[in-house]
Formats: sequence, structure tokens, C-alpha cells
Amino acid sequence: MKFGKEFAAQMVQEWQEAYMDYSKLKSILKDILKFKKQNRPPSTMATATRKGSLKRRATLYRAFSGLTSRYKSASSMNNHEDEVIIVSAVEEGGVEGDYQTMFLRSGEEGGEFEMLFFRRLDDEFNKVVKFYKKKVEETMVEADELSKQMNALIALRIKVDNPLVGGTDMVDLADNGFSSNSSSINGEKHGRTHMDAIQEIEMSSDRISKEGMKEAADREFRPAPVHVLDHVKINVELETPIEILRSVIKCSKSDLSFSRQELRTAEEKISQAFIEFYRKLRLLKSYCFLNQLAFSKIMKKYDKVSLRNASKAYMQMVDKSYLGSSDEVTKLLQGVEETYVKHFANGNHRKGLKTLRPQARKERHRITFLYGFFSGCSIALIVAIIVNIHARNILKSQGRDKYMVNVFPLYSLFGYIVLHMLMCAGNIFFWKRYRVNYSFIFGFKQGTELGYREVLLLSSGLSLLALAGVISHLDMEMDPRTKSFRTLTELIPLFLLIVVLSITFCPFNIIYRSSRFFLIRCAFHCVCAPLYKVTLPDFFLADQLTSQVQAIRSLEFYICYYGWGNFRVRSNTCEEREVYKVLYIVVAIIPYWIRFVQCLRRLFEEKDTMHGLNGLKYFSTIVAVGTRTIYQHQAEKTTTWLVLAAATSGIATLASLYWDIVIDWGLLNRNSTNPWLRDKLVVPHKGVYFVAMVLNCVLRLAWMQQVLGIQTVPFLHKTALVAAVAGLEIIRRGIWNFFRLENEHLNNVGKYRAFKSVPLPFYYDKNGDKSI
Repeated sequence: MKFGKEFAAQMVQEWQEAYMDYSKLKSILKDILKFKKQNRPPSTMATATRKGSLKRRATLYRAFSGLTSRYKSASSMNNHEDEVIIVSAVEEGGVEGDYQTMFLRSGEEGGEFEMLFFRRLDDEFNKVVKFYKKKVEETMVEADELSKQMNALIALRIKVDNPLVGGTDMVDLADNGFSSNSSSINGEKHGRTHMDAIQEIEMSSDRISKEGMKEAADREFRPAPVHVLDHVKINVELETPIEILRSVIKCSKSDLSFSRQELRTAEEKISQAFIEFYRKLRLLKSYCFLNQLAFSKIMKKYDKVSLRNASKAYMQMVDKSYLGSSDEVTKLLQGVEETYVKHFANGNHRKGLKTLRPQARKERHRITFLYGFFSGCSIALIVAIIVNIHARNILKSQGRDKYMVNVFPLYSLFGYIVLHMLMCAGNIFFWKRYRVNYSFIFGFKQGTELGYREVLLLSSGLSLLALAGVISHLDMEMDPRTKSFRTLTELIPLFLLIVVLSITFCPFNIIYRSSRFFLIRCAFHCVCAPLYKVTLPDFFLADQLTSQVQAIRSLEFYICYYGWGNFRVRSNTCEEREVYKVLYIVVAIIPYWIRFVQCLRRLFEEKDTMHGLNGLKYFSTIVAVGTRTIYQHQAEKTTTWLVLAAATSGIATLASLYWDIVIDWGLLNRNSTNPWLRDKLVVPHKGVYFVAMVLNCVLRLAWMQQVLGIQTVPFLHKTALVAAVAGLEIIRRGIWNFFRLENEHLNNVGKYRAFKSVPLPFYYDKNGDKSI
């Protein structure tokens, strides 16, 4: 793989604008090479090439300078006949500022191209150094904060384990075998930095006597400053219903109760903060290394194109700069590892590093084989069902209407789910292809996120089960030998549903348990929307549910058909029951109501009026769905309800279209660099965005079929037409998903947001912080 592609693949995507623009510098080198080829006759070029090769060959006969000399001396550099550039740092107010490169051969032919190259190179290098220095300073501040949190945690441990011990009773601590050495909040006062502030002295009880332990404790042991707890409170994050209710009568920060539950919660939060901080440090180290490698590669390319020797001088400057010489990140990495292993892994180095450095999910060939096998079997079953229907002339049989009214809605539920999963697999494939960091956006733990192969495996497996149920249902019904097993035949869809639900809620670590539990947790947050803090996975799942209204109605039909219908003779009176009619409207409104309540919660927390407008959009959709469903179920359709259904649906559709394209996708920006799109695009083909906008508009108008009663295909049953319209809405949602997450990713890129904020457990009041 060429370095340019490898460089782009290994970038932190949210920081891509802060990396060296390798492709831009490479394009300038191509211009230099093109100019040299155009302005030199072939003979001259051949002579220059021979001279260059002879010059390189002549270096084989120079005196050997030794293995230990890393760089040439300054005098030899200055007097060297091949000196091309002089790199220096411009001082601003006594502080080292930007780096500038003076090109010494500007008078030569084509020198202006090379001057442009070095000017761009300096701009890129200064940009990289400034960004790196800024991020390192942020990590140092964060390290100080984590040190404070660790001091409070260790003091809380002492209080919980020894509730009667004071901050100066060191003898009792030594007697209890508890040894911990922690610096004060400001580690610099004791000549320590950041993560080095927390140390432990471990002693073996079988080698040191009790008196020796006391003496060692008096001499070397310095306990954590327990008095800091007098100035510390617990941060209460309003994330659960219980915490919300407590916040009504209490403030968001409460006094410590010194309970084990409080200690356990604090340890979990600080452990998560250390994991995220360590990840940030590793990405910073990768950022530093990749950029140094990129500057080395581009300078070697320059030497090759220009037949000069400028890379050594420039790379010397890079090595001596802050980018190449700073070691703060390395020291912090080592400090975090030591601290985490001691305090959160019980001294187990392998366990601690395994948590800090989770392994990426490995691509397994058996997954590809299985989803290919399941897909092939599903296609074969589809062909078999079509042949079965045609051979037995089922479409014109007397039981056709009964089957479509009673059985088809049961199996269509699995069709909706499989189609949605296929769209998700496509989304993941293209997110990966265009480097949209979907795992970070959704907050998946590294190594647990599903790839498109895993999603295809699940969808093909579910489709295989459902299609096997359909064909067995048809065969058992038509075969004279099994025709008497009518009850068993009609229970096949229910058995399939029970199997799917059992797998979904299975507590054992099989079939991607972490992903299943993540989905269940998000679904529970959606159900309890007003009582939970709204995160992106929660409202993203709620948006998916708004496109699965027909699937939710199918679940309602399952309950009615097997609970109150006479499934043994394949008949039901669901649509004649008033309760069913009311619930038919309610279950369609529930997903939009969840989004409406989520918008209100975000409006209350973030005070952003856009969430209020978004809530109004969903409220208009609730009204539209209600009026449309009432009109659809009227025995005698009146003009009044037709006008109401059309008007409310039209208003909701226009509002949703505007929000989809302008707010969620960030498109239709007339003054952007890409007219009527946006400044930054992930997909290189601009036509894709216009096609997506047109498709979104057309598929949004699918409600017209329900209002106007359009029957496009004469032989298509009404139930099948409803399923087809629902399938179009799922396809529209799949298209929406890609561009919604693309816009979210670009917002993260614009703000260099590559890490999620982890709430810390302890809060230092200002007075207490000053006194420590």
C-alpha cells in the first residue's frame, strides 16, 4: 500500500484537518517534476541522472564517520556543497515561534516552485506543532484533575475501610496491612508530576516484623490526605429515574456518605476516566509518530525529485522541535499504566493492560462463510416459495384472502426486521469505506462493535428461519398427510417469534451479547424517555422505531390473533374490536411520542430552542398519523376527515423534509463551496447527495397511498400493499441513517472531538481546592 493511503487510513478521523496535508505537498512535488521534464532536453536529463547516480556512488568511497555519530557537525553542514535550506525558528517576545525555511537555490530555474513547496511545508509543520502542543497541554490539565480524583478516591477508601481512622493515625494503617503513598493535590510541590503523584510502598509481612513495618511506615509511608474529604462532594449525574427524583429535593452535588456503594461507583467512574484518558494519550502518540513519518517521507520524495540533499537538515529540525523532542505523553502513558494496574487491576499487569488496550475485533472467515451460506439458502427458499405458489395456483385459491389477512401480517414482521438489518449492514459498509467513525459516535466499546459482516450474518440467519417457517406452513397446509395438524401449523409464526425474543434476551455470552444488551438498554431508555438523559444512541434508535410502525402493529396483531382470535380456523375479529382500533392508533404514535418527549428533555437540559422546534415537528407527525389512521378505518369516508388527513400529513411531511435535508444532513447550503450541499463532503460524487434528497422526498410521500387509496397493482392484496409501503419507509430510513451520521461525524471533525467526556465522581469546592 502506498504511504498516502496508509497515512489516511491510520489517521484519527476527527483530527484529519490537523494532520500534515500529504497529498497537497505531493501535488506540488509533481508540479516540480513536471516543470523539470518540460524545461530540460532529454540528453540533459540523462546526463543529470548519470551525475546523480555517480554522486550517490561516490559516497561509497568517503571516509566512514562511525556508528555513534547521529548527525553531521554544524560546520560540515554549513560548508557542505549540497546545502540547500536553512531552517530556523522565529522568536516572538522571547518565545520560540513558528519555523521558517530559507531556500538557498531560489535563483535557479524553477526555484519558485521549490520555494512554494517549502512555504507550504512550513505552514503544515507549524500547524501540526501548534495542534500537538495544545493537545498535550490539555492532557496535562486533565492529568492534574485525575490526580485530584485519585487522591479523593484513596482517601475515601481509607474512610470506608477504616471509618474511625484519622488522617494522622499511620500506625493503625500499617497494622492493618494497608499501604498507600499519595502526594498532595498539587504534585509539583513535592517535586512530582501528574501521574507520579500516586505511589504505593508494598512490603512483605513474612520478612519484616511488626516493629520494622512501623519504622518503615514512619520513615517512608505517607498516607493519602484524608482531610481532602472535608472539601469534596459527590457529583450526582441525572442519568436514572431514581437520580432524577432525588434531584427534585436535593441539589446535583451531595455530601459523601462513606458507603461501599459510593466507593464502588466512584471507582467505576474513575476507572472509565483513566481508560478514556489512556486512549487519548495513545492517539496523541500515534498523531506525533505519523506526522513525523509523513515529513520524513515527503522530504525523501523532494530529494528524489529535485536531486538535492535537503531532507537531513529539515528532519534535524523536526527532531529538535517540540513534536520530536517532547516526552510528556510517553511519561503520562507510563504513569497511567502503573496507576491503573495498582489501583484498578489488583496489581495484575496483564489484566490492567488488557483493559487499557482492548483488542479490535478480528475478521473471521467463518462469519463470511456462514452469512454466504445462509443467504444462499434464503434465496433458494424464496425461489421454492414462488414455485410453490405458482404450481398450486395459491393466488387464485379460495383461502387467499384468509391467508393474507391472518397469516401474512405475522410473517411480515420478520421481513421488516430483516430489511432494516440489511440497510444497517449497508450503512456500516459505507461508513467504514468513507471512514465515518460510527463506533465512536454510538459509544461502542472498542472490539465490541458489529461490522457489516456480522449484521449480514444475523439478518441472513433470521431470514432463513422466517422463510423456512413460511414454506413449512404452506407445505403442511397443502399436504394431505399433515393437513389435520392445523393447530401446530398456525403456531409456527408464534414459535419463530418466541425463538427471536429468546435469543435477544438470552443472558449467556453468545450471539453478540454486548450488542444485544446495548440495544435493550437503549430501548429501555426510549421507553422511559423523560426520566433518562438523552444520548445519540437513544434518539437514533427512537428514529428507527418511527420507521417500524407497521412492525409494531404486527406485534399488536400477534397478541390479538393468538389471544382473542380463533387461530385454529384462521379467523379473527381484531379490526372489529374498539380496543384494537384505539391501540392501532396508539402503537403508531408511540415512537413519535418518544422522540417528542426526548426533544423536551433536551430542551430542558440544553436550553436550545432547536430541540423545541424538533419537538413541534414530531408533534405535528403525531397529529398527522392519528388523523390518517382514523380516516383509513372509517366505514364511510367523509370529506372532512380526508381534508384533515391530507392537510396534517402535508404539514408534517414538509416539516420533516426540511429537517431531514437542512438540519440532519446539513445540505441545501447555497453559499457553500459545494453549491446547494455543504462545505465538507465524505462521498466524492456530489450527485449521490442530490439523488438522496430526491429519494427522500419521494419516499416521504408514501402516506398519499393511504389517504388517497391508490391501488397501483390490481392483483396485489391490500395487506401486501401496506407491507410494500412500510418497506419503502425502511429503505428511506436506511438512506437517512448514512447521511445523518456523516453529518455528525463532520461536526466532530470540525470541533476535533475524538473523545467522549466521562463524568468524574468527585467535586472540589473552590475553598477546599485552594486550601489543599
